[in-house]
Amino acid sequence: MAARPIWTGTLSFGLLNVPVQLMTGERRSELHFRMLDGRNNAAVKYERKNAETGEDVPWDQIVKAYEYEKGNYVLLEPEDIKNASPTGRESVEIETFVDADSITPQYYDKPYVLVPGKKAEKGYVLLRETLKETGKVGIGRVVLRTKEYLCAVLPQEDALVLEILRFEDEVVDASEYKLPSGKTDEYRVNDRELKMAKQLIESMSEEWKPSAYKDQFSERLHKVIEERMKQKGLVSHIEGKEESEDETATTNVVDFMSLLQKSLSSNKRTPAAKTATKTATKAPSKKAAAKKVARATSASGPKQSVAKKAHAATKQSAPIKPPRRRSA
Repeated sequence: MAARPIWTGTLSFGLLNVPVQLMTGERRSELHFRMLDGRNNAAVKYERKNAETGEDVPWDQIVKAYEYEKGNYVLLEPEDIKNASPTGRESVEIETFVDADSITPQYYDKPYVLVPGKKAEKGYVLLRETLKETGKVGIGRVVLRTKEYLCAVLPQEDALVLEILRFEDEVVDASEYKLPSGKTDEYRVNDRELKMAKQLIESMSEEWKPSAYKDQFSERLHKVIEERMKQKGLVSHIEGKEESEDETATTNVVDFMSLLQKSLSSNKRTPAAKTATKTATKAPSKKAAAKKVARATSASGPKQSVAKKAHAATKQSAPIKPPRRRSA
């Protein structure tokens, strides 16, 4: 089945908007296993149980809560999460450009490929070639599902690649660990050893060929599975229905020179970025703030499950007190 776009939208920088499709840039090859009961080979189910009563909890009674300290929760309404969700769900908004080599490898997280929409090739090629010549990458934000991510747009051969970036607080600084610092002679590494190490590396060096490396563990495991299937018989399966691919976005002819000149003269960044920032930093109303405070739980409240409290919250406006865990 042909790959389907994650979303169809725009790549924005300055006053230029290039219609694009965001496509996945990786292919997972892990084998997925089901857990079975060894006594009768029946599938093992994952059930939602109330920790206090042991009863099953239906999906419509499950609510989200944040555990701000051990055993104490604050309940979140669907509106709270919706209000915190970012805008600009179908756009990549480039906010600035930086030197490509200034981003260290540990910040790169996950790759995607940007594919130009219909009649959007000119703007796509313009950005791609300019990034190549300047050695820059675009830094912006993108929304995947309901979460906003930091991202980098960089050229790779004929493609514009979007890399999800980790935020600074998600990266562990290597200086937090005990590492050997200082000069080589402090560790009794002499010039002869360095020379021999360089010769060894040069003798083992070759051109990087990704196709030369395979997932050998998965290949061996596939062979084991095939042998098992021959012994026990084949397992029937149902093919999924093939879904139609979304059409690419269309665009009119754009005067790129005019937009570039306007962007330079006004020094204007992506307009949507400011709107998103204002939306994200909008202070909650007094009513919403009071509602959250009333729902913040305390350790002295009655023993009542989070699921029951959420059900009661739809019937009354009284503040919800926190569940207290049983002592061991």
